Amino acid sequence: MELSSLSLPPLTAPGEVVTFYSYKGGTGRTLALSNLAVLLAGQRHASTPVLMVDWDLEAPSLHHYFPCLEPGPGVLELFEACRDQLQRRAMPGMDEVALAHDVLQAVGWEQYVCRVDQSSPLYLMRAGRFDDDYAERLAALRWDALFDRCPALFRCFADMLTRHFRHVLVDARTGRADSAGICTTLLPRKLVVVFTPDRQNLEGLQTVLTHAAAYRRSHEDEQRPLLIYPLPARVEMADSAQRAQWRRGDAPLGIAGYQPVFERLLGDCYGLSDLSLDSYFDEVQLQQARGFAYGEQLAVRLEQGGDRFSLTRTFATLLDWLDGDYFPWQSKGEITLLAAIAAVRRDMEPGGRGQALPLASQLRRLGELYRCEGRLAQALSCFNESLALRQRMLGEDHADTLASKASLAVLLRQQGQLDDARFLQECIVDACAAAHGRDHPATLAAQSQLAATLALQGQGADALALQEAVLGSYQRLLGPHHPLALDSQAARADMLCQRGDHGLARDVQEQVLAARMRLLGAEHDDTLRAKAALAATLVQLDELDTARCLAERVLRARLRRQGPEHADTRLARARLAEIQRRLGEPAMPALYQEAGAPDDGGADPVLALGGLDATLLSARQPAPDPYRQDILLTLDGLLAEPRGTPR
Repeated sequence: MELSSLSLPPLTAPGEVVTFYSYKGGTGRTLALSNLAVLLAGQRHASTPVLMVDWDLEAPSLHHYFPCLEPGPGVLELFEACRDQLQRRAMPGMDEVALAHDVLQAVGWEQYVCRVDQSSPLYLMRAGRFDDDYAERLAALRWDALFDRCPALFRCFADMLTRHFRHVLVDARTGRADSAGICTTLLPRKLVVVFTPDRQNLEGLQTVLTHAAAYRRSHEDEQRPLLIYPLPARVEMADSAQRAQWRRGDAPLGIAGYQPVFERLLGDCYGLSDLSLDSYFDEVQLQQARGFAYGEQLAVRLEQGGDRFSLTRTFATLLDWLDGDYFPWQSKGEITLLAAIAAVRRDMEPGGRGQALPLASQLRRLGELYRCEGRLAQALSCFNESLALRQRMLGEDHADTLASKASLAVLLRQQGQLDDARFLQECIVDACAAAHGRDHPATLAAQSQLAATLALQGQGADALALQEAVLGSYQRLLGPHHPLALDSQAARADMLCQRGDHGLARDVQEQVLAARMRLLGAEHDDTLRAKAALAATLVQLDELDTARCLAERVLRARLRRQGPEHADTRLARARLAEIQRRLGEPAMPALYQEAGAPDDGGADPVLALGGLDATLLSARQPAPDPYRQDILLTLDGLLAEPRGTPR
């Protein structure tokens, strides 16, 4: 392996520094860095220059994963040389950035770097030359004094390296040492925080990360992005209960849960509220692997392929966020769609026609995701572009164009632009009716959306009449127990509530709930939503005891299925707390955290309310009908495009 001075050409665009930090040792931080370095250096036909920097000078280990033939200088010797240069060049009033550049140019970085892979551009800057006086020289090097002499030195050092390397991966010292602060606060654009799920790691990391984010915000010269990526490591995959306990938290045992800890921490650092790391932590957990517990082995080189149980797959999945410049609170679905859209745009012909329809399809899917997440401005941009592409390529009345219009109309209604939403929906109804007839499911779906908009405009009678007509058609075509018929029943109940007819709305909601419990189960999402809707109506009818029972069941199911910090669980908790407040009862913290036994529906308070349709309770779901299957596929094509190959 090369030990001679290197001469690498500058990049056309600067790279980035990524620091790997752990508060305590034994987390597998160096293992993670070395495996990710190999993956990054192999990108783009193994043409991506990657530099690893071993800044854990007190316990250097990175060189064991990439053994060089002979010892050589590294980080310690480089900054010893910088210290000597600063002593010679100390001039009052000299610009610190100019001073840093002069010092670094005089020192030269090339002699401190060696190549460690002849099949890819992978390089290493070791901790130093491990001679007899290494420990003494390390103790004599004061990082705080270097910073005081030239505060820009470390920032300029990072800039210098990123002119030649696409990725500079820094293995940082643990704890709160000065060198750890340099690596976490001054150097990186991205910070990978490796931790094992335990209290000492979580408590220590919160302090370090809060300080790093505050320093970047409060110092004028350090106003640079800092993206933080938590990486749980050495996770035991065989114990699912304990894995969930330490991820989500367990209040009775005093376990905070690393996901809620990082959700709060990142929310505070970036000034965001209600961010979720569900999707990120579903994908990114570094499992304990016995085969790599001994020695310095690289999983990405030893494993044959990257199946879903391999460390290689975990490292590659982390790169989906890390190398793609995505935040950890962006979901896997979002970053997959964004990557697909970027790829389609790169492949588009100069005239923009070759990939226009696949691009329109992906944009609509992304817009739906943003709309469901409440990111309405981003959703609007996606829907507008998708619609414009389909109008140009397919015409106004094509089914795909109507699908884009339908998505845009729902978003406009959600934003309160009711007149614009109604105009689009009336156009969709007319186009569907002309193409398929008034009783076609595509037309019925469009009419149902129009009815919802009319209700919000205060035209309750017209909205209810239209929704009842839609319901009658669904029941005639598909049967009263089909999911679309039940959805239409639920929409009718909502409109009755808006008009203040809570008694009739309750009767309808009871029927919907009974059917969904029988067909889907007591804890299906649709069933839980039906219970929550009925509980809200019972509150309006002042039947608070029964409403509380329903709300408690919803909360217990949400806790058991989604955990205490999920958005649906928080909403269920807030609804129950409001009912308890109305009853004059204290909140029950134990209920808010304990899931309890699964709900089999047998003792649900709704069964004691009366007003249930016995025929509905005992009826069987109708057998599949070819005609019904066909019209459902058409409906899916209009309002919810099927997954798979874009049209």
